[in-house]
Amino acid sequence: MITQLQADVEAIARPGGRPVGSPGHLAARKYLTGRLASLGLKPYCGESFELPYASDGTQFTNLVASLPGIGATGGALLLGAHYDTCGSTPGADDNAAAVAIVLETVRILKQADCKRDVVAAIFDAEEPPYFLGPSMGSIHFYQHQRNAKIDCAYILDLVGHDVPMPGLENLLFITGMESHPDLAQVLMANPKDNRLRTAPTLNEYVGDMSDHHVFRTHEVPYLFFSCGHWQHYHQPTDTADRLNYAKMLATAQLLASIVIAIDSQALAKPATTYDSTPAELLLMNRALGSWLQGNGMRLLETRSDISAFAQRLHTAGL
Repeated sequence: MITQLQADVEAIARPGGRPVGSPGHLAARKYLTGRLASLGLKPYCGESFELPYASDGTQFTNLVASLPGIGATGGALLLGAHYDTCGSTPGADDNAAAVAIVLETVRILKQADCKRDVVAAIFDAEEPPYFLGPSMGSIHFYQHQRNAKIDCAYILDLVGHDVPMPGLENLLFITGMESHPDLAQVLMANPKDNRLRTAPTLNEYVGDMSDHHVFRTHEVPYLFFSCGHWQHYHQPTDTADRLNYAKMLATAQLLASIVIAIDSQALAKPATTYDSTPAELLLMNRALGSWLQGNGMRLLETRSDISAFAQRLHTAGL
């Protein structure tokens, strides 16, 4: 629901930001524990959604909830996004929008009767100086707080804005389908949605820019969703009024459909690696074909074509 997405972002992304240990950080944590409770979720472990930890004299708190499956025999499916900010920036897109989408996706999944447990993980300490260090919330969760196998992780970051390229405003990047062939099959089977241009491709084009890092490096199947960087990234102008809430709702609905589809898969570890290039070409041409041809370019035909297009986007600052 768009109104709830906007309400969540506005409640989280207040002036002053949410750097670790700040009043805004505490206020966001209290709000989010209330929202997890309002969704009827259960604490991931213990009696509280709050999973505190300490590192180098600093206190941190991951917020983790569980939606129990109706017949789970394997691992869980994890939806993750961080809630801290880079300094005092409002952090509407980075990363209140992703947190709001996680909450909306869980709301949708409550009606789906997933077989596996669904874990909603709202991570602390993603931003510098903790990024990719042992204090990073997702890393600490995986190494010290995780109490069961994760079958697949879905991580979101920078998913609230329009992509700043004419004609590609509704673009959504998805990386990680190279981590398991079943992910490519699910993405290819997902119906085209004119509200979103989904461009699934290799993570190496964007790198480990968020909380999917720890899952990728531990060979957990994962998907990472992002709209890339934009002019308000880590700026005081990253405010709630600049986001596209209709695009956010479409992203939540897409994510829910992918989670439901993966829930029906065994996700056994592949015996060998596979080449995701054919799936990338199909999906990227489905999403970008009309834009490419409208701008005098041919459809993508090879891995080199994908790499060249990725470089073009990188040059544009995405």
